[in-house]
Amino acid sequence: MEQLKTGDLSFGTYSLPAGTKDAQSPHTEDEIYFIVSGQATFWTPARTVPVGPGSAVFVPAHEPHRFTDIAEDLTALVFFGPAEGSRA
Repeated sequence: MEQLKTGDLSFGTYSLPAGTKDAQSPHTEDEIYFIVSGQATFWTPARTVPVGPGSAVFVPAHEPHRFTDIAEDLTALVFFGPAEGSRA
C-alpha cells in the first residue's frame, strides 16, 4: 500500500501473511525494506538472510528478490528511489 509518492521517492507498507508465497517481480527502481514485524527469509540470487523486526535490506533495481519461509505475519516499510514505477 503506497503511502507517499514524489518524483524522487515513494514509500509504503508491504504485508504478507504467514505461510504465503511472495510473488514479486524485479522493480525498475532501487528499494529498501525495513521490517516492522514478523519473521521470514529474504532471498536474492546473491544472498539469503533471515529477517525480523529491525532488519533492513537493500535491493538494487532489476534484482530478483522475494521473502520466503514466512513464519510470522510480515510487515515491512518499503522505500523506492526514485518513486516506484518512475523508470518503467
